[in-house]
Amino acid sequence: MTTRVLLADDHPVYLEGLRMLLDTVEGIEVVGAASDGACLLELAERVAADVAVIDLDMPYTDGASAAAALRGRMPVLILTMHGDQAHVAQALRAGARGYILKSAGPTAIARAIIAVAEGDTVLAGAVGERVRDSATRSPSGGPLAELTARETEVLDLVARGLSNAQIGQRLFLSVKTIGNHVSAILAKLDLASRAEAVARARDAGLGEPES
Repeated sequence: MTTRVLLADDHPVYLEGLRMLLDTVEGIEVVGAASDGACLLELAERVAADVAVIDLDMPYTDGASAAAALRGRMPVLILTMHGDQAHVAQALRAGARGYILKSAGPTAIARAIIAVAEGDTVLAGAVGERVRDSATRSPSGGPLAELTARETEVLDLVARGLSNAQIGQRLFLSVKTIGNHVSAILAKLDLASRAEAVARARDAGLGEPES
């Protein structure tokens, strides 16, 4: 199966180089490229794609805003120079399913694109290490400060023993969307399983049974 990709980066040389690189990867087809987030969103209205690969720093509509606008329509992989926790958190809050640095090798970038298109959460290389390090600390915002309000809500319901389907019914969201939230929770908190997520949630005071 071919993964159809949209690209967005305001550096024309890098954008063209990335497009040429991906055109050599079997199973990946670049179906469109844009020089800023606004053009990307217009392109997404006209071109069917499986994943968008977006830089964070772009004029008119930045990468995080573009990711938020595309949420629910196609998964987004952020490909950027910024590896600090603040930018990673901003992208994940906006709904990005993956985050990888431009310094990553061609093979790693291609793997990340395919994984995100298939519904996985990807925090590659140094980015993943920073997220894991952050998750093992006790930040001033509390043990679950990495999570968005929606993710905390989902985690609470997971800890109460609800299935993804039951959570989706409760929150009026699709089962796939709930699954994406659970995957993001596991990635942000560096957890390997749903059971570990339940334990972490209960340690943080979530998962109390309903009266």
